[in-house]
Parts: sequence; C-alpha cells; structure tokens
Amino acid sequence: MLDLFDEWKFIAGLGIFLFGMFMMEESIKLLAGRSFKSLIRRYTGTRIKGLLTGFISTAILQSSSAVSLMVLAFVGAGLMSFANAIAVIMGAKVGTTLTAWIVVIFGFSFKIDAFALPMIGIGGLGLIFLSGSVRYVNISKLIAAFGFLFLGLDFMKTSVEGLAAQIDPAFFPDLGLWVYAFAGIVLTAVMQSSSATIAVILTALFSNIINFGQGAAMVIGANIGTTVTILMGSIGGIPAKKRTALSSLLFTVGTSLITWPFLPLLFWIIRDVFGLSGNPVLGIAAFHTQFNIIGVLIFSPLIPRLSGILERLFPEKRTVLTRFIQNTNVQVPEAAIPALRKEILHQLSLSIAYISRKYRLHPANNRVAGITAHVPLPADTLSYKDMEGLHAEIFAFYARLHAYEINQQEAVQLESLIRSSRSIMNATQNLYELLYEIEDIGRDDHPFMADVYLNFRNRLKLLCDTAEKVSISYDDTAMPDMLAGFFKSVEDMDRQFIQSCAKAVSTGTILENEVTRLLMANRLFTQSCRMLVLSMQTLTKELTK
Repeated sequence: MLDLFDEWKFIAGLGIFLFGMFMMEESIKLLAGRSFKSLIRRYTGTRIKGLLTGFISTAILQSSSAVSLMVLAFVGAGLMSFANAIAVIMGAKVGTTLTAWIVVIFGFSFKIDAFALPMIGIGGLGLIFLSGSVRYVNISKLIAAFGFLFLGLDFMKTSVEGLAAQIDPAFFPDLGLWVYAFAGIVLTAVMQSSSATIAVILTALFSNIINFGQGAAMVIGANIGTTVTILMGSIGGIPAKKRTALSSLLFTVGTSLITWPFLPLLFWIIRDVFGLSGNPVLGIAAFHTQFNIIGVLIFSPLIPRLSGILERLFPEKRTVLTRFIQNTNVQVPEAAIPALRKEILHQLSLSIAYISRKYRLHPANNRVAGITAHVPLPADTLSYKDMEGLHAEIFAFYARLHAYEINQQEAVQLESLIRSSRSIMNATQNLYELLYEIEDIGRDDHPFMADVYLNFRNRLKLLCDTAEKVSISYDDTAMPDMLAGFFKSVEDMDRQFIQSCAKAVSTGTILENEVTRLLMANRLFTQSCRMLVLSMQTLTKELTK
C-alpha cells in the first residue's frame, strides 16, 4: 500500500508550496514598502479599527505571523496601545483565512498546471529580463510565487491519489479529534506556516484520507500553532511584548476550548445551513473563517479586561530617567529652575541619542554623549515610550513649580524652558515617524532617491553633532553664535533641497506625484530641525538671576 504513496513527490510539493509562500510574502512586503507598516501603526485608534486593520493587512500580506511581529515591534516602541494590539492580532486571525479560500477556489476547482506553469514561466523570465528595476523584479517574483504555490499543491494532490484509492478512512476508528488537533499544532509549529498546514489538510480531505470533522480539528490545531512564532518573538522581550504574545495564545486557545463542545453544531451549520456537505474542501475553508469570527465575537468585548489582567501579570519595570529634578524641592525656585534647565538639556541629549540609534548614526561607543555619560541607562535600551515618560516627568515638575509662588521673571523663564521641552519631544516624534519614510526612500533604486536618502542622513548627522556639542558645552559663550549660524544652514539646506526637487521634476528625472512625497518629508524634517535648534538656543541662554 505504501508503494501507492509517492512520499518524495509529496515532500517536494510541500517544499515548493512553502517556497511559494515565502516568495509571495517577501515580494508583497517589498512592493508595499512601508504602506502596511503605516496602516498597522496609524489606523489602530479603536478596537474596531484595530480589527479591520489586522484583517486587511493580513489578507493582503498573506501572513498573520508577519503582522503579529510588526505589532510586537510597535508595542515595544510604545507606538501602539496594548489593547489595540490585541484587536489587530484578532483581526489578523480572520485575515489569514483568505489563503484557504484562494487555495480551495483555484487549487481544487481548476486544472492547476493550466495557470501554475505559465505563471512560473512569466515570473521567471521577468526576474531575468526586468532585473534592472527592483519593482518589476518583485512583481515577477510575486507572479512566480503564485505559480509555485499551486504547483506545490498539485504535487501534493497527485502524490496521494493512489493511496487515497486504497485507504479506508475507518482505518483509524479510535483516534479522537484531539489527536488531529494536536497534529495540526505540530505541523504548523514545525513549518511556521498555518497556510501550509491548511494546504496539507485540504489535500488529505480532497483525497478522502481524512473526513471533514478530522480536517476541522486539524484546522483548530493549526490556529493554535500560529502562536508559536509570536511567542518565540517575545522571548527575552519587554513586558509589553510578552503581554501581546500571551494575548494571542489566550485568544486562540480560548476560542478552541469554547468552540470544541459545539463542534457538532458548527459542522451542521457548514454542511446543512450553508449546503456544503457535498464539497467538504470548501466546507473546511468556511469552517476556518467561521472559527476565527466566533473567536473575535467572543473576545473583542473582553479586550479591556484581558489587557488589564495581562498588564498586572507582566507589569512594566519603570525606569527613572530624570537626573536633576527628582530630588529637587519646588519650594526653592532659585534651585528648581536651573535644575529644570539641566533636565531639559538631559532630555535633549537622550532624545538625540535615541534618534541617532534609530537612524544608525550613533558613535561606536554606543553611549549617550555629554551630560548623560554617567546615566545608568545606556542609549541602546532607550525606547520612544522612555522619551514620552521623561517629557511627562519634566512637565509634571514644571506644573508643580508653576503652582508655587514665583515672580513674573521666573514665570517667563519657566514658559520658555517648557516650550523647549515640548519642542524636543515633538521633534523626536517627527523624526521617529519619518524613519519609515526615509528608509523607504533609501530602498528605491532610482539614483535621485538615493541622493535624497543620503541628503536626509547627512543633515541629521549635522543636527546630532550640533546637539552633542550643546549638551557638553551649553554654557560656552560661543554657543549662541554657533547655533545662529547652524539655524541659517538649516534654512539654506531646506532651500537647496526644494530647488533640487524642482529641477528633478522639470527635467523629468522624477515624476510629479513623487515630488509631493519628498517635499512633505522634507517639510517635517526641516520643521523638526528648527524646533531643536530653537530649543537649544533657549537652553544655552544664561538664566536671569
């Protein structure tokens, strides 16, 4: 009987399918650039938006694991709330079911080689003859990926045809559904792809090696197996990452435990209500979607309570970032105002160190320069959330000091200092958010875009070097003149950038719709530079006694 099963053809088919999935995911990521990262990061303000964003981004990227890892990164950077991260992951679970529908509709309803082989051929030729363009190479790779995806599926189907004709499904009468669920967990954990597991399940079901109920149990196991990737991504991470990973596990396992007793009812809905008893392969795709939608309906109202429990289970370890104001008495303005000034200089130095690291501009010794050289918190552990926390502590100190009895002159000094702190925070936020845009520009294969990318980095390097000098020698009498000259150079570099873009458009070097993107990035970049320089000018002024 084993001679009827071509095991090497099945393994080759599985390998080709996984290779196609890998190529497809990689090419879509590169074609999308930062679009989907921006989608996930920006459009997750509410639970409903988070669910929709998770669904849409996963349906297009075809990888819930990739979306989940992005969410981990955003949560770790403090750019996404934990509750909204849970919503995105739930939506991603529903989005990943689209793969099953694609495989069922195209892989089991048409003659596969009629379109798989042409796609591989067209994609392969495109990789060779269009190699001069990164965009067209990735489009060709995507076309070939779909071809490999379905060719691998065809290999798996034909490898078990002989075995399917001879095997009796009743050969395993005593194996409970939980065994098949466990098999789904193991397969997905090993292959790191629930889509590949679903393809194996569909192949076995199509060949009558397993029945619908056993296939559905394996689908449940595959859903649980997808959490392995995100759990591995959280190992050694900050508490926020651990909470996010555990929430994914709780959602999937919780949905499985709740729905397991009602599987007969769910099977009846698929077979009789939807009328798919004669098409179990399509029924499995429907069950996959049904299972995850039920999970979302059950758990989405519980997100606030679940996030609260996990935040208590994995509390944030609060790091004290302040150096000068934490032990300063606001009842002594003569000491409190100079301490606040030094703290904002400290904020400037930490923010510059953070931005330098994100843009990979920081010096080899990898420590915060200047007045922060002895801070126990190294630069490579700073996060955006740390920057927000430091700014919040500075503002709280300012509020307490402002509420105390101070004279008019001290009130004016306080206002200028707190404006400097706000500007430093705003500039830090702008430059961090610009990172994705600037890095995307750097990935463009156009020579002008490469020059733009280097231009941004060189200007940022000058800004960081200037801020480092200020943090070290803020009381140097030459600082005001130096900063005035640097502010003029910021304006000059802004004008030069705009002129270069205008010339590029007029000569046809770049398209008109591309220049808007560059000018918007430059506007935000220049605005951030201005805010930082003006803050430094305020901080280097001698305080009036």
